[in-house]
Amino acid sequence: MAVASDETTRICNHCDRAIPSSNIDLHYAHCSRNLEKCKVCGDMVPKKHAEEHFLNTHAPVTCSLCSETMEREILPIHKGENCPQRIVTCEFCEFPLPVIDLAEHQEVCGNRTELCHLCNRYVRLRERYNHESRCNGIPEDHVGSSRNVRPVEREQGARRRQPPEYSRKRLLFTVAIAGIAVLLGSLFFQKTMETGPVV
Repeated sequence: MAVASDETTRICNHCDRAIPSSNIDLHYAHCSRNLEKCKVCGDMVPKKHAEEHFLNTHAPVTCSLCSETMEREILPIHKGENCPQRIVTCEFCEFPLPVIDLAEHQEVCGNRTELCHLCNRYVRLRERYNHESRCNGIPEDHVGSSRNVRPVEREQGARRRQPPEYSRKRLLFTVAIAGIAVLLGSLFFQKTMETGPVV
């Protein structure tokens, strides 16, 4: 059975949709009783879910990092680009920290120095990339840090000093003694509890 395509339609006064003229009265009764137009987005929402629709779609939200309140649509952009508490990494040490603390951290961190293996000069981390691009590997007297590299450091390069071996042995000895003391204390306590509390 074919539907007549020239059937007239009327616009529902409640939802602004085109409805076949023969169904408009029934549609309007159902539509006005059950649906409500959202004041923010204009969508037709069941009346019983109107508050839930507003809370889940349009209500302001609070950033979990900085507690700033904003519209739900901009929260992902805020957390990714604008939030002062979003986590970023230091370009010098790759330590993660909030962006609000980054400038102060990098001011200190960028002033740390490392030994250049080519020219045996100490170079600030913030100047490392510029130094590497122009360093020719020849020590220059007028360029570099305020202190000369000791011959021992030249031979060892940028290796860190190893702690003396005796300190490791002392640490192991101290841990062993502490373990024995805990063991003896627990045995004594257990023995005391078996014989009864001391009055």
